[in-house]
Amino acid sequence: MIEIEVQNESHQTQFRIKAVSVPRIGEGIRLKEPDGSWASYDVLDVWYQQADYGEVWVPYLHVKTTPAAGNAEAVPAPAMGAMPDQSMPIADFLAKFEGDDEHETIKLNLDISEED
Repeated sequence: MIEIEVQNESHQTQFRIKAVSVPRIGEGIRLKEPDGSWASYDVLDVWYQQADYGEVWVPYLHVKTTPAAGNAEAVPAPAMGAMPDQSMPIADFLAKFEGDDEHETIKLNLDISEED
């Protein structure tokens, strides 16, 4: 069994659970509500921190209540202005990385045989 620290964003609580495996980001889990009923939660984040008692890494979960299918809140899209046209020919783009001097190729000698 793995002891997992859970940070519940919906109720602003923190508690520990024991599980067989650590859920991944995006997975759903069932947890007890403060009133004793069961509810679905989405895993928003998973990270590990070193425990106070040695070289043991404790998993942490950040969870939030799964929105109900019929009354999910619409998340407003971020306001975006018109995107400027940033396209340019590839030759002009590559010219930014070249210096004033032309590049000269250098022949490498990869022969590692010993000569007497």
